[in-house]
Amino acid sequence: MKQLFQHAAITDGITVRVAVNFLPEQSRPDDGKWFWVYHIRIENGSDSRVQLVSRHWRITDARGIVSIVDGEGVVGEQPVLDPGQAHDYVSGCPLDTPHGTMEGFYTFHLLDAQGSGQPLEVRIPFFPLAAPATAG
Repeated sequence: MKQLFQHAAITDGITVRVAVNFLPEQSRPDDGKWFWVYHIRIENGSDSRVQLVSRHWRITDARGIVSIVDGEGVVGEQPVLDPGQAHDYVSGCPLDTPHGTMEGFYTFHLLDAQGSGQPLEVRIPFFPLAAPATAG
């Protein structure tokens, strides 16, 4: 099944695309729990070899409560992307409200011949988390 990416941001030739879906089977609105899955595609359209080394997320719920999530890589990986390559991964986000937002950035290293280089902050596009009205 072809994924429809609803949101995108480009930083220095690196494109981050996001598709997000509410998962009613993982949510329990009666208990105040909602869950979304998001699919990220990172496309290296730059002329440089890059490695994703860390992530920074800002997750805001419907009450305005902000959670900051920092960590190494994505889903346990620190992918290296040559020019023209892409990396896909899927992760999830639980909230205590039926609506919220996510945004953030990845830190990449531009890899030179020795395998280390300058850091580059690549924006993750802002995207909403919204449960259908029928979901609670």
